Amino acid sequence: MLAEIPNLDIDEAALRAFCEKWGVAELAVFGSVLRDDFGPESDVDFLVTYRGRSPSYFDWLDMRQELSDLIGRRVDLAQRSEIERDQNWIRRRHILESARRVYATAA
Repeated sequence: MLAEIPNLDIDEAALRAFCEKWGVAELAVFGSVLRDDFGPESDVDFLVTYRGRSPSYFDWLDMRQELSDLIGRRVDLAQRSEIERDQNWIRRRHILESARRVYATAA
């Protein structure tokens, strides 16, 4: 399943290939990309869930760069499981409740 990302024009096939390559089970956006204050200099915040193990730190850096190249903007990648354990319940709730899924593997 692939959904349109608000405020961005992304090649769906390329996004699907990216998610398959990196073992992404679900990819969502949150933050300014979903709001009216999203501008030309804004980065894009992604919430990611992996099918298996999380990538190594260096793979995560490569993944972040590849996604940035794909959408033509800086990106931040947050792992859903880390956000779910975040001690700051206000931040945790805001991110999890506002996130909009843009990719998910078939159930």
